[in-house]
Amino acid sequence: MPFKFTELSIPEVVLIESVKFRDNRGFFEEVFKVTDFENSKIKLNVKQINFSHSSKGVLRGLHYQLSPFAQAKLVRVISGTIFDVAVDLRKSSPTFGKWTGAKLSPAGANMLYIPQGFAHGFEVLSDEVDFEYYCSDVYSPENERGILYNDPFLNISWQTEHPNLSKKDLVYPLFKDAEYNF
Repeated sequence: MPFKFTELSIPEVVLIESVKFRDNRGFFEEVFKVTDFENSKIKLNVKQINFSHSSKGVLRGLHYQLSPFAQAKLVRVISGTIFDVAVDLRKSSPTFGKWTGAKLSPAGANMLYIPQGFAHGFEVLSDEVDFEYYCSDVYSPENERGILYNDPFLNISWQTEHPNLSKKDLVYPLFKDAEYNF
């Protein structure tokens, strides 16, 4: 199997490592194979693929969409390095209000699966990063929500002291005031 699936501290968030088959021409890597993912209990019906380019110090998030437009995401870095974070917003979950994260880079041949019911964010650690999101539902502006990235309750271990954020990300509510329906 060309994939290794590792549950993080929140078991439904899964770090996925792929195998690069190398020879003198370069390498070949499978990024997604439905049978391998489904055998590991990850079902992702991709309805939208997003791509972003960001520079060092950019922090995007924490974003999510309300049900019924909630998105599961498979995220991967094409070039550069990020610290990727998922926050559990599922009220009945034993890890409700907890976060988990991982460093992602092409050198690590890794990606992160984030199920529905989680807020997602990342910060750029390299000079630049190219980043892909495979999403289980389409973007729905009226259902988009967010949580302030530096909420003291969440206490996320961001590595950038003064991140570059969008105006929208700067005014999201704290976790205790956020709207979620999972």
